[in-house]
Amino acid sequence: MIVKKKVPLPEELPLATIYDVGRRAGVSVATVSSVINNTSYVSPELRKRVEEAIRELAYSPNLLARGLARKRTLTIGVLVPDIANFFFPEVVRGVEDKATKAGYNIVLGNSDNRLDKEALYLKMFLANRMDGIVLVKAPGEVDPELERSLKASSVPIVLLDREYSKLGADSVSVDNIGGGYMATQHLLELGHRRIGIIGGIPCTSTTEGRFRGYQMALKEAKVTLDPCLVSTGDYGIDSGYRAGRALLEHRPTAVFVTNYMMTIGLLQALEEQKLSTPKDISIVSYDGFVWNDVFAPRLTCVEQPKYKLGFTAAEVLLSRIQKKHKRPQHLVLGNSLRVRETSARCS
Repeated sequence: MIVKKKVPLPEELPLATIYDVGRRAGVSVATVSSVINNTSYVSPELRKRVEEAIRELAYSPNLLARGLARKRTLTIGVLVPDIANFFFPEVVRGVEDKATKAGYNIVLGNSDNRLDKEALYLKMFLANRMDGIVLVKAPGEVDPELERSLKASSVPIVLLDREYSKLGADSVSVDNIGGGYMATQHLLELGHRRIGIIGGIPCTSTTEGRFRGYQMALKEAKVTLDPCLVSTGDYGIDSGYRAGRALLEHRPTAVFVTNYMMTIGLLQALEEQKLSTPKDISIVSYDGFVWNDVFAPRLTCVEQPKYKLGFTAAEVLLSRIQKKHKRPQHLVLGNSLRVRETSARCS
């Protein structure tokens, strides 16, 4: 009778410890630690033995334990309103790339633009001793008790995209006023005077800034703002559709849509009413998508530097974690207008 020895599956193998590595290499734990952390001189022969033992045992240092010993966890909390929004994946990628390069991991949360979910994530970030937080603020006020906890914890926070002065935190955003002005001025230069706008979530700095830019451009051109041409959404596709239908009843010749998701909704409303762009109505979208150059007609848009926005936010946060700056930094990145096929001269 042949008895087959059971080979343990990888998940059944016990995790090797630093003591196992020391025994395998025939050296002290201190020597293993010096090799791993590169904190003191170890002879080439001993270093080779330790490195071979690490490979053979598939040893992985306990990063959490190391971080706690240094009073750091090497993790950054990132909280966004809606990861399904095409804007945020590239922004988060920018944060992650910079954080990873600096030796940090990120923990991603999705608030759904809800204050209660935002509060839960922020409390979790604090409880898990995140080294810093990148926050895209949900609309509304932070609970006073939570605000006190955030300030008392001294955990660095960088506000990304949306501003919220009450936290007194660093911020990285784009020039929303300039972008709104740029979009509206482009349509004015094409001869449009009945220019509608689909705004985003009220009481957010992005919505307010883009609307202010729209107002400034109209005022400069001596065009009276018609309240009937102002419609409001929530940055989602369905809201863009509903706002678009309401707006089309007042016959604008052009529409400035303050984000890409709502632009999709407006295009659905146009198709439903058998209208086309730019023949029947010109469209400028705030921000676009990588597929803009694939679909027809190609979308005229104010492009935001999404990746750079996230990367810069992580840079500022790491600078704050490393105590390289003391005063709050408020960085504003520029946009660019990409004129394509959905904007044409008013006939």
